[in-house]
Amino acid sequence: MYGVVEGTGFEVFDPAFEACLIGHARVERLWTGARWSEGPAWFPAGRYLVWSDIPNNRMLRWDETDGSVSVFRQPSNNSNGHTVDAQGRLVSCEHLTRRVTRTEHDGSITVIADRFEGKRLNSPNDVVVKSDGSIWFTDPSYGILIDYEGERAESEIGACHVYRVCPSGDIAIVADDYLKPNGLAFSPDESLLYIADTGATHAPEGPRHIRRHTVGSDGTLGGGEVFAECTNGLFDGFRLDRDGRIWTSAADGVHCIDPTGKLIGKILIPEIVANVCFGGPKRNRLFICGTTSLYSVFLSVNGAR
Repeated sequence: MYGVVEGTGFEVFDPAFEACLIGHARVERLWTGARWSEGPAWFPAGRYLVWSDIPNNRMLRWDETDGSVSVFRQPSNNSNGHTVDAQGRLVSCEHLTRRVTRTEHDGSITVIADRFEGKRLNSPNDVVVKSDGSIWFTDPSYGILIDYEGERAESEIGACHVYRVCPSGDIAIVADDYLKPNGLAFSPDESLLYIADTGATHAPEGPRHIRRHTVGSDGTLGGGEVFAECTNGLFDGFRLDRDGRIWTSAADGVHCIDPTGKLIGKILIPEIVANVCFGGPKRNRLFICGTTSLYSVFLSVNGAR
């Protein structure tokens, strides 16, 4: 069946999307009360999810064992995107302090990056960790444009780039031709890096797409062709499943894009979606950060690790 499937919250454009769904599974709203939800990260050992409520300067925690929501950290330095590294540590982007940090197992904070060539970063937005321990993040200017999600300031770097921090701590620009680099994620085998550009927020006819890069053994990026254009709003944060499909945020919910760049279906959400992640013991539950709320849905696919 194609189009919106009544009563389900799904819109199907290709039968391949139906194969990703569980017939009776529905979207659940787990919690509401945020101003702008972002950056979900799943902690399998604790069976909980952490995400950001950026304007309220806090990080929230949803517990799978009882469904409760509590404040994980406040103030959070207007944290945005998060991820979990191979050691189970939280890696975070902070708008207010204009840095990327790691929360150690004892709760202490390690600064991963806050400057490039002596100049302060803009406002790190989203982050991923590669299997070799390198940390990749985007640095648009959203957190310094106004005071709502950070603190108004001039950009010291003067542009918005994508960076790689190698395990030694050295930082390098890996992409310098983005207007507003935003969400990013590796393909399951890490041979490709996908990066969203949300430049349309501040430039008429600006980019609202995801680009695809090849990843060299030395950490450099090649390619960079447009992989998919957003048909409703903007692509922000996204994640991939084990088969290479992208599950990405958009204005009307979550768009599912196959490895060829074809939009095959949507999960309809009644709020603008900013980011998603896979979680649960089998990584078959998609957690969705809507504007004010946290949603989830069980799928028949599993998130890439």
